[in-house]
Amino acid sequence: MRVFLDANILFSAAKSDGAVRELLRLLLDGGHECWVDDYVVIEARRNLAAKEPDALTALEALLKRLRASPAQAPGPELKLVNWLPEEDRTVLAAAMRLRCDALVTDDRTHFGAGYGKAFAGVTVHSPRSLAELLFESN
Repeated sequence: MRVFLDANILFSAAKSDGAVRELLRLLLDGGHECWVDDYVVIEARRNLAAKEPDALTALEALLKRLRASPAQAPGPELKLVNWLPEEDRTVLAAAMRLRCDALVTDDRTHFGAGYGKAFAGVTVHSPRSLAELLFESN
């Protein structure tokens, strides 16, 4: 499965050795492709530098295991993401452009209405719902 990671997922995985970091480890060890783009990486770095600067080293180590794409301006897929606030549209649009199967985000405020729904082949998941989908049946 191709999974796009939102900035808040990168932040959580870098900040602590908890459930989100474990989810990413399971994804990567299981052969799933975890994708990011420059937009979410820059946002995660900025937030970590402001709130958890000691976690920047963990973020850089994590990024070495992920697949990365340059950020691009949203194209025709923009009409499919207009239910999101402008700053979040680029995240789901990037997942669509990269032909990911899933977007994992812990942003319930903005993405919560889309949890469990697919947009151009990308299903929006919380970390918990993705873990349940992929690992609880095993």
